[in-house]
Amino acid sequence: MQKVLSLIGAPTDIGAGARGASMGPEALRVAGLAAVLEIHGLQVVDRGNLSGPTNPWLPPTEGYRHLNEVVAWNQTLHEAVHAELALGRMPIVLGGDHCLGLGSISAVARHCRERGKQLRVLWLDAHADFNTAALTPSGNIHGMPVALLCGMGPPALTGIGGTTPAINASVVRQIGIRSVDAGEKRLVHQAGLEVFDMRYIDEMGMRHTMEQALQGLDDNSHLHVSFDVDFLDPEIAPGVGTTVPGGPTYREAQLCMEMIADTGRLASLDVMELNPALDVRNRTAVLAVDLIESLFGKSTLMRKN
Repeated sequence: MQKVLSLIGAPTDIGAGARGASMGPEALRVAGLAAVLEIHGLQVVDRGNLSGPTNPWLPPTEGYRHLNEVVAWNQTLHEAVHAELALGRMPIVLGGDHCLGLGSISAVARHCRERGKQLRVLWLDAHADFNTAALTPSGNIHGMPVALLCGMGPPALTGIGGTTPAINASVVRQIGIRSVDAGEKRLVHQAGLEVFDMRYIDEMGMRHTMEQALQGLDDNSHLHVSFDVDFLDPEIAPGVGTTVPGGPTYREAQLCMEMIADTGRLASLDVMELNPALDVRNRTAVLAVDLIESLFGKSTLMRKN
């Protein structure tokens, strides 16, 4: 695992249906993210916040809300993430809404193509984010990034990074899913996306789920985690714009993060959809930092290494 981490703030809610995720990066900083990571012997460089268009809060045009602004933010993020990877640093993107997964993951995919690495994306989320403009009347692009990464959408969005599609659906493992639209479900099946939904986790347990999701990683693997905070049950993480009951418990989420850490393959990370405007005394940000710490080696287990 890379020992030098770069925090990249992307303070926008341009792709979301609720305002407030633009404040997510500062909430994570206030919750002590950098200091927590430094405890584990990691060097943390805070690159500050990227800048981009303000949110005009307009209705959709031809099925997409704020398309030009979403493109601008994701192009900027793509370049920032790619630059950190080229320097041999691990980028941690502090969102911002999950439309930003488009810029982040397209940059990681580009890096993997350049270095001959095998990409694996873990998408921790309550939602599959596999919608298209034809399927969702809202036009909110934070419900579309996985489909866009797989080439489904307008060239302005699918071509960020210069390669369409940016990824093949086969590299993605989705975990914690429990809210999927009917049309979206059909697309997910057609694309062959591997989804470990909450029923699977309930029946098989988080340990088996993560064993399956992490299967096949080797020394040539680049593991990217895209962590939407609404992955967590809203009872423990109320500070998100799209709460869905029945998510992973604290212990299940900890086990998920610890098993990712155990692989030693984590190479890039997104933390998305934290909305301080809907939180209670920054509780969700503190929990997110706690879980991120587990991704980098904190363990509750009394085991000898």
